[in-house]
Amino acid sequence: MNIKQRRTIRKYTQQPVSDELLNRLIEEASRTQTMGNLQLYSVVVTRSEAMKERLAPAHFCQPMVTEAPVVLTICADFRRTTDWCLQRKASPGYDNVLSFINAATDALLFTQTFCCLAEEEGLGLCFLGTTVYQPGVIIDALELPELVFPVATLTVGWPAEQPNQTDRLPLQAILHQETYCPFTPERIDACYTEREALPENKHFVEINNKETLAQVFTDLRYTRKDNEAMSEGLLAALVCQGFIK
Repeated sequence: MNIKQRRTIRKYTQQPVSDELLNRLIEEASRTQTMGNLQLYSVVVTRSEAMKERLAPAHFCQPMVTEAPVVLTICADFRRTTDWCLQRKASPGYDNVLSFINAATDALLFTQTFCCLAEEEGLGLCFLGTTVYQPGVIIDALELPELVFPVATLTVGWPAEQPNQTDRLPLQAILHQETYCPFTPERIDACYTEREALPENKHFVEINNKETLAQVFTDLRYTRKDNEAMSEGLLAALVCQGFIK
């Protein structure tokens, strides 16, 4: 699949995703970049209906979590490396924030590589940004030990829909030459006016009784109150999993 044609798939057929295909894709994705060649990630495969039901509340019970043939939880994992060091008479020092960042980066690099490979095979995927909103629920459901932390979730299956692609900001919104270029009012207009003018986004503003699209995000979708509450939960989970003392 040409990445310019990719789209998020939330509805899947009942056709199973074979272990052979899934394992091959995971193995191929493990060739992605990794910090220190340590592969600081683990992948938990969920197929059973019971386990999907346990994971669903962490993702606000979005239907694709229970309807997809496969749910993958990709975790930042310094447990395996730490245990290896301890068994080999080495003294690990990976119970800290830097180690979490390194492992989370590894996990997300793996996740993106897996997505590209899976979509080339014709599979449909949905990346769930909710994974870090209520990590404690996932940690408990998957019985994750210390130094293992969920950072990404994918629902995976054969597509049963062909949704429209979502829009993307123009190149000038993300590209900076040599140093970071400030976003003047004129540059903000150049980056966002086209998105704001899309009929679906104008309708989104109207049905939510807001003046601007930005207000939909700040007042309804990603509010300060929710962000601060979930940040507290995230920090508490990082303490519980041993990445923050």
